[in-house]
Amino acid sequence: MTDLANGPQSPERKLLIVTGSGRSGTSTVAGALKKLGLYIPQPEVEPGPTNPRGFFEPRWAVDFDKRLLAQIGVHNIDGRPQALQMTTEEGAKPEVKKELSDWLSDHLESDQILVKDPHAFWFSDLWTGAARSLGVTPSFLTMLRHPAEVVGSRDMHYLAKRSDEERKMRETANIAGWVNAALITEQASRPHRRAFVRYTDLITDWRTAMLTAREHLDLEYEGDLTPGVHHEIDDFIDVSLHRARITWDDLATPGYLRDLAESVWQELSTLVEKPDDEAAIKRMDEFRETYDAMYTSSTGLVYHHIVAEVEKARRQGRRQGRRQMAKEQQEQHAANRARRLATKVTGKVKSLRGRGSAE
Repeated sequence: MTDLANGPQSPERKLLIVTGSGRSGTSTVAGALKKLGLYIPQPEVEPGPTNPRGFFEPRWAVDFDKRLLAQIGVHNIDGRPQALQMTTEEGAKPEVKKELSDWLSDHLESDQILVKDPHAFWFSDLWTGAARSLGVTPSFLTMLRHPAEVVGSRDMHYLAKRSDEERKMRETANIAGWVNAALITEQASRPHRRAFVRYTDLITDWRTAMLTAREHLDLEYEGDLTPGVHHEIDDFIDVSLHRARITWDDLATPGYLRDLAESVWQELSTLVEKPDDEAAIKRMDEFRETYDAMYTSSTGLVYHHIVAEVEKARRQGRRQGRRQMAKEQQEQHAANRARRLATKVTGKVKSLRGRGSAE
C-alpha cells in the first residue's frame, strides 16, 4: 500500500476471531482459512477422536478462555442470560487483559491472524480490546448450523452413554444455550467487520462461502479459487462431513423454546448475505428480550426443585463432613494408642536393660 503524501504504508494487521457453537463447523472453516493463507498462532490443539481432521485452534488461546470460564463457573453452552455479565467482568480485570495482550503481541508475525475458539464469544470485549491496544483490527466469523443438528451432533459425541431422561434434559439445556450464545455472539460482533457462514454452504460449495466471507471481512486469500481449478481445500472438505442430519422431530424440546430457536436461526441466516441488515438486528434484540423473559419464568417454575436440590446437597455435604470427622477422630485415637503402646514398650525395654546392667 502506498500513500502519495507519506510514502509506503504498512498493510492493516487483522485479527479474525472464528467462533460459533461447538459442532457447528468452526474447525472446518478455520482449516479452510489456514489453507487460504491466514496464520494460526502456534502450537495448535492436536486432532482427537471427536475431530480427527484437526481443530485449528491455538492451544494457548483455548486454555486461556477455558480457564477464565472455569474460574467463574460458566459453561461454554450456558443458557443463563447473566453469564455474559460474569464473563465481561472477569475479562475486564487488568491482569487478565495484560495476560492476553502479552500473548497476542508475541504472535503478530502475519498481517492476517486467525484465532478459532468456540469459547471466545464470551470474552469479545477482552479480545477486541487486546487487539486494538496493539494496533490490530478485530473481526468476527461466526459459523451457523441449525440448532437441532448442533444438539444432535453433541449428543452423538458427548451423551451417547447417558439415560434417555438425562439426554432429554440436556437437549433442552443445550438448545437454550445455543439460543443464548447465538444472541450474545451476534450482538458482540455488531461494531466490527463480520461474516456469518452456514455449515451446509461451506461443505457443499466452499468457494462461494469463502469468497462471500472474504468480501465481508476484507481478507486476502492465497491460491486460485476459480471453479474447476483444484485447491487443497477440495481434499479437506467433503459432503460426508455432514453426518448429523437431525431435525426438531428427533429432539424432545419444548415447543416454545423450539420456536424461538428456529426464529433466531432464520434471522441469523438473513445475516449471511447482509451482515448488517437492520431489520434482522432489530428482531434479534426482540428475541433477546423474549429469551430473557422465558428464562426468568422457567427459573420460577422450577424454584422449589432448585431449593430442594440445594438443601439435599447441603445435607449430603454435612453427612460427608461428619463421616470424615469421625474417620479422622478414629485415626487420631488409633495413632494415640499406638504412641502410648510404643512408649510403654520402650519403657519396659529400658527397665529390662537396667536390670541386666545391675546384675
